[in-house]
Amino acid sequence: MGARRKYFCGKLPETARLDILNICRVEYSMCPPAWPGSGTGAVIPGSSEEIMPKKEEYGNESITSLKGADRVRKRPGVIFGSDGVDGCAHSIFEILSNSIDEAREGHGDKIILTRYKDGSVQVEDFGRGMPVDYNKGEERYNWELLFCEMYAGGKYGEDENNYEFSLGLNGLGLCATQYASEWMTADIYRDGYHYHLDFRKGENVGGLQKEPFKGRRTGSIIRWKPDTEVFTDIHVPLEYYRETMKRQAVVNAGLSLVLRDESGSEKTEETFCYQNGIVDYVEEIAGLDAITPVRFIESSATGRDREDQPDYKVKMSAAFCFSNTAQRLEYYHNSSWLEHGGSPDRAVRTAFVNQIDAYLKNKNIYKKNESKITFQDVQDCLIYVSNSFSTRTSYENQTKKAITNKFVAQAMTEFLKHQLEVYFIEKPDEAEKICRQVLVNKQSRENAEKTRQTVKKALSVQMDMANRVAKFKDCRTRDASRRELYIVEGDSAMGAVMQSRDGDFQAAMPIRGKILNCLKADYERIFKSDIITDLIRVMGCGVELGGKHNKQLATFNLDNLRFNKVVICTDADVDGYQIRTLVLTMLYRLTPTLIEKGYVYIAESPLYEISTKDKTYFAYTEQEKAEFLCEIGDKKYTIQRSKGLGENDPEMMWLTTMNPASRRLIRVMPEEAARTAEVFDLLLGDNLAGRKEHIAQHGAEYLDDLDLS
Repeated sequence: MGARRKYFCGKLPETARLDILNICRVEYSMCPPAWPGSGTGAVIPGSSEEIMPKKEEYGNESITSLKGADRVRKRPGVIFGSDGVDGCAHSIFEILSNSIDEAREGHGDKIILTRYKDGSVQVEDFGRGMPVDYNKGEERYNWELLFCEMYAGGKYGEDENNYEFSLGLNGLGLCATQYASEWMTADIYRDGYHYHLDFRKGENVGGLQKEPFKGRRTGSIIRWKPDTEVFTDIHVPLEYYRETMKRQAVVNAGLSLVLRDESGSEKTEETFCYQNGIVDYVEEIAGLDAITPVRFIESSATGRDREDQPDYKVKMSAAFCFSNTAQRLEYYHNSSWLEHGGSPDRAVRTAFVNQIDAYLKNKNIYKKNESKITFQDVQDCLIYVSNSFSTRTSYENQTKKAITNKFVAQAMTEFLKHQLEVYFIEKPDEAEKICRQVLVNKQSRENAEKTRQTVKKALSVQMDMANRVAKFKDCRTRDASRRELYIVEGDSAMGAVMQSRDGDFQAAMPIRGKILNCLKADYERIFKSDIITDLIRVMGCGVELGGKHNKQLATFNLDNLRFNKVVICTDADVDGYQIRTLVLTMLYRLTPTLIEKGYVYIAESPLYEISTKDKTYFAYTEQEKAEFLCEIGDKKYTIQRSKGLGENDPEMMWLTTMNPASRRLIRVMPEEAARTAEVFDLLLGDNLAGRKEHIAQHGAEYLDDLDLS
């Protein structure tokens, strides 16, 4: 039956309206395209009434549950933390962690992880091999429990000797990863047999294959491909594997973790192994510049999180030292890296602040009415890595990025307090160095806060008619993409620029004398300079200050920059070059992003003015001068060294310096930033010995530029 369309104007009687609705329901169900609608109902053309189907009643049969592989495949974020690449990475770690647990139990000292071109991953260990044969107690095959049951494995029994301190819980991670895979294969060697299993999208294919094996090896080989139907991205970066395997090598002393990458055009292999575990790792971070040698401490404790809960065991170890050049806090629990810390982090913060504060008070090192240290002051010079284990662990979630055990926090706090007290007694010289460095960090932090307030006050004054920067001349346009700021050398140059500029889009500001060398001065002194603060206010973008104590000082916002070009315009002589360098130094230290993004320019001034009867030439280099003279030939001409900017007539200034069509601007390129920093530091910084050496080696190259008048 074809659909019949009827259009109505005005209001219909109720009986007629109902008849029409009934007709429409029938015809729409038979010929859906005939009527516009969403699929959940239909709309009568010419009417605002929407016909909705009757909803089913919400009753007992409405409640359903996910079963089998769907428990993971439809909700991967619940298990792995996300359905993106991070979740995929965590599913890989679940398999790796099972092999690590086996090695920690003393079975195998090597694990090999391989990435393949097809996106699959393989983890091979040399442990005892997973038990996958028939389990009389459960009246099921163990492979079903391990690969297909969410909470089954050899790590859940309270009284079991296996995996007393485990990273993973075999039957959760292994099963979940299997469910989230496009396919998975398992080859297991144990008890003189080779076992093989195949899975496709969470379902076993072919059952358990078992054959005698005469070789001596034991262990498990798991290979699988994460499923793109489960994860939105399965391309886990190589760096994740490197970082993860390195971390596991750190906290499992003597265990070799081999990373093979066969995903690219060339096969690569890396091995991560720390024979002395966290001690070697801390020494690696500290390098040769540590304030103190690495100290290793360890202990154990037994306790409970609540009175109504059973006791559990905790093993604690830590390696730490103090350094001026590096700082690191890393916490591991049952070999899992605690990115967000939790209980161990709370213990470190409490213990270190308590002990160092007590030392400073007892030695009367604090000044009168001086505030006490904070953990930030300790952290600024502390390298600390802890490695703890517990038989009962409360993770924040399945991703294992933080633990919440109250007893772990309590036990580690007491452990660290005691060990630091003993350390400070045994090593008084090191204690003195540590505590005084922490005090220096505190004072630097407080000075930075004072500077922040100074900066805030200096830059808080808004540009308005009632509060103009002295001698700054703005332009008329409000379009920041057209606006240009000329930073000029002195009042005389300012006068020349003002006479020759295009006031519509060119603003100008004079530098009153030589500005402060910003490489040598501290921030407090810098922001007491009116020239500098005025210039920053004029630009409008604020400042960005580096250093660990100055993170809160940054007020930089590129969107607030009021100009598309910041042009440094100085004379082409020694004094002009010096002023140019000082301005660049200021911009490099306070607003380096302006240089990186290409907003900073140098206005090139001509060296020579060559005049003939009918034409004037401006030569910017000696080579250009020679070329112009060759072009002039036998004609009469006059040549003179270009005057300073302040002596140039407006027409010349417009042609050579201001006119976008004829001027020469040198953009300060971002790729030169590192070299610029190096040269600035050498010529204007505190490296006096380096500067003397540079002058001795290269001084002769600048003799021609000396102003000996």
